[in-house]
Amino acid sequence: MSIEIVAFWIALPLLGLSLVLTFARLIHGPSTPDRVIALDLITTIGIGIIAIYVVATGETAFLDAAIVIALLSFLGTIAFARYVERSR
Repeated sequence: MSIEIVAFWIALPLLGLSLVLTFARLIHGPSTPDRVIALDLITTIGIGIIAIYVVATGETAFLDAAIVIALLSFLGTIAFARYVERSR
């Protein structure tokens, strides 16, 4: 069994399921920090989907996009953490 088959038929559906569950947490999150963590997890899942696509197709150009998305997600989470810290 090659890695491309595993990526498309096992890992991708599992990431899709986790994406649906994370969207449920985003919608029904009881507090704002829960929603921010859900958004951070959604971007992490998106990076995982991009990584699976790169492994399956061999197109490495999408890795640059994944790095930029990861950096923006990290900066957004840090900015929100500073906002919560200052509001206390």
